[in-house]
Amino acid sequence: MKSYLFFIAVLGVFALLNMYISKRLIHKLDIKEKTKKYFRFFLLFNFFGIIVYVLGRYYIDFPSWLYFLVSLPIGVLFLLFCTAIIYDISLLFVNKVPVSLKRRNFFKKSLDVSSLAVAASLNVRAIYEATFVKHEIVPVKIKNLKQTYKIVQLSDVHIGGLIDEEFIDTIVKRVNAIKPDLVVITGDLVDIQLAKADASLNMFKNLQSKYGTYFIVGNHEYFHGIEKIMAKVKSLGIRVLENENVYIGEENNGFNLAGVYDVMGYRTNTFMPDIDKALMAKKESPTVLLAHQPRYIDEVKEGVDLMLSGHTHGGQIYPFRFLVKLVQPYISGLHQHNKDLQIYVNKGTGFWGPPMRLGASSEITEIILSPHQTLS
Repeated sequence: MKSYLFFIAVLGVFALLNMYISKRLIHKLDIKEKTKKYFRFFLLFNFFGIIVYVLGRYYIDFPSWLYFLVSLPIGVLFLLFCTAIIYDISLLFVNKVPVSLKRRNFFKKSLDVSSLAVAASLNVRAIYEATFVKHEIVPVKIKNLKQTYKIVQLSDVHIGGLIDEEFIDTIVKRVNAIKPDLVVITGDLVDIQLAKADASLNMFKNLQSKYGTYFIVGNHEYFHGIEKIMAKVKSLGIRVLENENVYIGEENNGFNLAGVYDVMGYRTNTFMPDIDKALMAKKESPTVLLAHQPRYIDEVKEGVDLMLSGHTHGGQIYPFRFLVKLVQPYISGLHQHNKDLQIYVNKGTGFWGPPMRLGASSEITEIILSPHQTLS
């Protein structure tokens, strides 16, 4: 029942966005009424595509080419909505400019043409950007670390839909080429029924590193059977960190790797994160904490040198970044949270929803931990 209510609520929001675009952008364009009807028909067709996408994501199996087509409308709608807002604000200024009517009409037509051109260009650019997964190299200095370690971080792969076996195979081969000391996967690995993700998950058996692969759950694992997903991941030879830690490296020469459940556990009242339990480790060694959402950093009081997170997708489609910032303290990249704690937020190796990214590329992150040299 709850899933149906959520489905209806989401479609209601999308319907309101469609209405805003129709009334505040299309209606005000200086074009023929017949052309406006075509634009409105496109909005209606796009809205139908969103409905089909949601059904295909969770209820119906589609071939990849059709899934690609019906996954685009959400991104298209969002970028059109952002364009409509900017158009609306710009039109206020155009109408207030103290110039002749002829010049004002020229400004208005220029605004109409440029708005449509920008909207089309941004959509094309966003689709293009989503085809690349960048290799980011991030050097991090850690106090009390005695030697250098190379960590590869994957996050927010979101297996399902277009993130399939072929995509994972390519990612695994790229990770192995880096020759990491260890691999960490910071949540939202699976975003579909486990049975449908099985073939793609099996590709992770091929990951190669000196100290192995470690995984923590993200919020999306709670939606698709968290216990079964963790059991499957463990069967692949991947260590799942469940409010616990392991020691990486040789005795007294390495670091603690800790991992917690996601904060989604507070809402479901199951698999809740426990920082105190996770940090029961060698106090004299540095600690790297895996926590899916950056906002979990507020619960980290001491004992952690570096926190690795994901979840935000870097905003995925740039204007959305500002909404993410309302609930997450960090969106992407490396930050010094306080004098003792740093955090790195991965923008996601895959994507959620539309195969679109704008100003927030997918990434495989090579994190190079090295000793922090202090002056004596």
